[in-house]
Order: sequence, then structure tokens, then C-alpha cells
Amino acid sequence: MRYATPVLGLIYVLVIYAVVLGLHLVVPGRWVDGYVIDPKTHQPLRYYLNGLRVFFLTVGAWAGVCWAGLLPWDAFYVHRWEMLLSACGLGLLFSAVIVFRAPKVKNVFADFYLGRLDNPQALDGRLDAKMWLYLIGAIMLALNLYSFAAAHFLLHRDDPSPGVFVSTVLFTFFLVEYLNFEEVHLYTYDFMAEKVGFKLGWGCLTFYPFFYAVGLWTQADKPNPHTSTPVLILCALLFFAGWSLARGANLQKFHFKRDPARKFLGITPEALEGRVLVNGFWGLSRHINYLGELLMASGITLALGYPGSWEPWLYPLYYVVLLFPRQHFDDLRCAAKYGPLWEQYVKRVPYKIIPYVY
Repeated sequence: MRYATPVLGLIYVLVIYAVVLGLHLVVPGRWVDGYVIDPKTHQPLRYYLNGLRVFFLTVGAWAGVCWAGLLPWDAFYVHRWEMLLSACGLGLLFSAVIVFRAPKVKNVFADFYLGRLDNPQALDGRLDAKMWLYLIGAIMLALNLYSFAAAHFLLHRDDPSPGVFVSTVLFTFFLVEYLNFEEVHLYTYDFMAEKVGFKLGWGCLTFYPFFYAVGLWTQADKPNPHTSTPVLILCALLFFAGWSLARGANLQKFHFKRDPARKFLGITPEALEGRVLVNGFWGLSRHINYLGELLMASGITLALGYPGSWEPWLYPLYYVVLLFPRQHFDDLRCAAKYGPLWEQYVKRVPYKIIPYVY
């Protein structure tokens, strides 16, 4: 099992994705109303949420299989290229199936990339394409990270890097926290504005679980850089500073959408005509949550202990490439939705992402 074989990579990916799908369908969860309105019923779309339970069950099953000696702990690291290629093929197949079975929207290229369906669901809403894709991506990413970290500790048994442990723990917190707040994400840009096509389908089945792990992918075989404990603590503080901004902003908006009069962290919401938040996190910048994502990614990257290596920085750089253009298009969408209210908000909060800078 130590040699590169395309079949093993395909088997690993298929098994993990099938297990996550099966558990998502059978594990007890809860039904919640989302923010998006179903155009057929004119009622909020319903979502079945059990992501955190599926996460722990899948990770626990993987650890049990490894502990029993049925799968090497570093198998996903050894076969990472084959798994990546297999996931790429599955992502392309999924994108083609879900796009080309739906009516044409623009042209074949735009439709394939952006998608044609807003919120595809099956089994009376129990299976939502977006929720399942994000769940797949999060769990496969976690398993990749744990296998890559295991590879490091197996390669450097005598002197492993504490930074690998810290980075993996921070990433685990990022994933568990995301799944814990599944309902909150139903009120974010992805669910309100994006369709399901290559960008989201291939992105979650391939890009999310493999590219996000680029730091450990490229640094797992390197020796302990002997990063000092104070520096590792600073990396963790940078991460949690970013988490506070991202999660705080999303929670404030979530509670405001659910109950416009409800205080959040002691902050009484102030909104233009009761519609556009202008204080709290949303008074710092118009997309303060994007800054939070960048800081979290930077903390995870720096914890690895090789700030001079360019490969781990691809992960934070991706957020720059993704979020700065998204900020522009999201502003256009909000301007069309809120009209003069958005103009007032822009005057009140002039900074787009980084307070006092941009």
C-alpha cells in the first residue's frame, strides 16, 4: 500500500464521499428554515442539518480503521496525488450532471462554471446540494490534514514539529466551528447569491479539501523548524483574532435577520430603515468577515514554521483572489437590492474590507 496506484486514490475518495453522503442521510439532525425563499412555495427553504455529528462519526471511523491497522495513518498523504486526480474527475462529473440537466441560463461556459440551479434539493429537502458539498469538503479536508500530520510525525519521530500540531488543531477548530454554526451560514452570500456549478461543485469536491491543505501537503516532510512557543502562541492569537471578526460579523447579521431588535454581545443593532446594519462589526468595514478569513488563514500558515516558503502562502493568497473580487460583486448586488440605503451605508462605512486601509 506504499506505492502510488490510481485505483487506491479513487477508492479512498469514493469511500469517503459515499460514507459522508450515507451518514448525512441517516444520522439524526434537525430541520431549520433558511433565509432564501422557495419561489414555488414562497416560504423559506428548509434544510436538514447534522454536519457536526457526521464529521465526528466519519473522523472517528477513519481513526478506528487506522488504529486497527487496516489503513496506514499516512495513506492519504502517500496517495495524495492520486486522490487529488480522482476528486478532480468526480468534481467535473458532478458539475456536468447538475448543470447540463437544467435549463440554459446564459451560455454553456458561464453556465458550467457558475451553475444553473440556485438551491437544488432532493428527498423533500433532506439532501441539499450546497450543504452536502460543504460537508464533503470539510470532512475530506480534515482527513487529509490528519493524514498529512501523521506523515510528518512518522517521518520525524525523534523531533516532530509542534507547529504541525498547532496548525492542525487550528484548522480543526475552523472546521468544527463552521459545522457547529451551519444554520448561520444559511444567511451568507453562498446560499443567497450563488448557483451550483463547477465553481461550487468542483470547488467543494476537489479544491476545498485538497488545496486548503497545501501548507501541510508541501511542508509535512520538512524537519522541525524549532519555532518558539511565544511565536506559536502569537500565531494562534492571530487566528482567533480573525475568527472573532468572521464569526462575530456573521452571527451579528444572523441574529439581526432573525430578530432586528435583538442585542448581540451587548450591542443594540443600528440599521438604516431597519434593513442595513451600520454598527458593531458591520460598522468597521462593509466586509469585515473577509478580513477575518484572511487572518485565520495567515495564522494557520505561520504556525507551520516556514514563513519563507511560498507554497503554504497559496492558501491565504487564495482568499485574497476570492474575496476581494467577491466584495466588489457583493457590493453591486447590495446596491441593486437596497438602492439609496446602500449609498448611505457606504458613506457611513467607507472601508470595504480592512478598516482605515481599504
